[in-house]
Formats: sequence, C-alpha cells, structure tokens
Amino acid sequence: MLDHQNIKNLAFGLGFDLCGIARCRHMVDNEDHYRHWIDRGWQSSLGYMERNADKRFDPRRLVEGARTAVVCAVAYKSRISEGYPPQHRTRVASYAATTDYHTTLRELLRRLLDALRERYPDLRGRAFVDTAPLCEKQLAVDAGLGWIGRQSLLVTPRFGTFVLVGELLLTDEADSYDSPLEGVGCGACRRCLDACPTGAVSEERMIDTARCISCHTVEQAPAAEIDLHGWIFGCDACQNCCPYNRRAPMHHNTAFDPVFDPLAMNADEWLAMDDAEFERRCGRTPLTRSGLERIRRNVLRNRECPEASEQE
Repeated sequence: MLDHQNIKNLAFGLGFDLCGIARCRHMVDNEDHYRHWIDRGWQSSLGYMERNADKRFDPRRLVEGARTAVVCAVAYKSRISEGYPPQHRTRVASYAATTDYHTTLRELLRRLLDALRERYPDLRGRAFVDTAPLCEKQLAVDAGLGWIGRQSLLVTPRFGTFVLVGELLLTDEADSYDSPLEGVGCGACRRCLDACPTGAVSEERMIDTARCISCHTVEQAPAAEIDLHGWIFGCDACQNCCPYNRRAPMHHNTAFDPVFDPLAMNADEWLAMDDAEFERRCGRTPLTRSGLERIRRNVLRNRECPEASEQE
C-alpha cells in the first residue's frame, strides 16, 4: 500500500508546488457535461476531442488496474502573466514563454515514479501530461488541489490558474486519499466571462472554441476568423483578471523561468525573424507547435485590426 505522505514528500522534493492523491473512478458528471459540450458543437475544429470519451472519464481504461491518481502541479506565474500594455499587439500566453511544460513535467513525473518504484518494486503506472484523453482537471479537484472555475480552468487557492498539471496513474492503493476542497470557489465573481474579448467563455463553464483566441492561434483554426486582440500565441485574458491570480506569488521553480521576453518584442521583430533566430529564441518553448510562419500570420492579422479594444 502506497504511503500518502511519502508520495507528497517526494513530489515536493522534486520541485512540485502542489500534490494530491485521488482514487481512480468513473467521472460520470464530467462525462455528461462534456457530451453536452460536444452536442453543442463547441469543439469546432478540435475533432480529436470527440474520440475516446470512454477513456477520458475513467482513468482505469488508460492504465489497466489503475487505482490511484497522483496529481502534481507547478506554478508558473511570471511578470508576463500580469498582462500586457493595451498597445502591445504581439502577445504570447505566459506559459508559452517557458520551456515546453510537457517535457519538464514529464521528466519530473518520471523521476517521481522511479523514486516510488525504489520503495515499491512491483508498482506499475504511467505518467500523463496533457497529451492523453484524461480528465485532468477533475482528477485535480478530486485530489484537493482546487476547483474548476467559470473559465473552465483549474483554480487553486494559492496559485490561481497559473499552474501546470501532470499525473501518475498507479496500480496500488494508497493508505489515504485527499478530498475535494470545501469553502472556496469563484462565488459570484464573473470577471473571466466579462474579460473574454470574443465571448468564448459561457455561463455553463464551457468554452466555445470557435470563438476562443487560444484555439485560433495554437490549435487547428476554426473556419471563421475572429479578431485576435493582439494575441499571437495563446491567450491569458480570462486569467489576467482572476482575483486569485492577481494575488498569487511568482513562480519559484527555475525550470519555469521564461526563456524569452515577449513584452520586449514588437511586430517588426517577429516579422523579421528567420527560422534560425526562431529556433534560438523559441525552440524549447510551446511556440514550435505553431511554427514561425503561423505566428507571422497572426502578427499580420493583428496589424489589420489595430483599433481593437483590449481587455486587461
């Protein structure tokens, strides 16, 4: 049986800011909510979201015999997370200015799993970081890390939404499990709904990806174009306004230090950049997912709409 406190001590020692432990279960309510989102067509161009729903809401279907989910998170708030001046037209979501979190978190989780296997040689499990059909936010809620906010993101009491989450699904039981938080939440606050410049955030804690700037700049873009409001990769509009984010501390794990400063870069600099310079500055970051050519197109689209109102 896994020692609950030992797992947490190992996780904090590796540099995670949060760690909680939940039972693997079928998340029926989340599945119903998700299917309602799909039925409304709000996945738009994200066709992959329609697949593997049976696995997404039951982690035991991803790892045979999985009983325990260890949910870990790292805070990444930086100066970039505090927002951009209204006139800045080449905005990058703050998570994307760091080394790609998939790589960083996966390595930390691998080290955590190796450490656990030293104590439990027969332990089986897998690490997940945002690349498999897994309802990560609800697992984080079950593990007591936070709650799902109106903008559909995980909100944590101390670090707000500026956290990156990964999981270990393990085949052994733990000696105890964490419980969802009580007495905290968004209350009557709806700043994230009001701050979204395209109205992509709904009252039902759902995102209409056809209107979401992040989807238009990172994912396969929906057919209809929208005003990007100065963003060229991702969007932090629904996070910059969150009261929990405004009082959250800056990150302290140096693995999440920004590797370039989008606040110091303008449109001309992005448009003049060649592939070699892009690789030098951004080659370790999530921006490689879009690539320089697409980022240039986003820069040019923002130049066409310089008068767009900004939400800070």
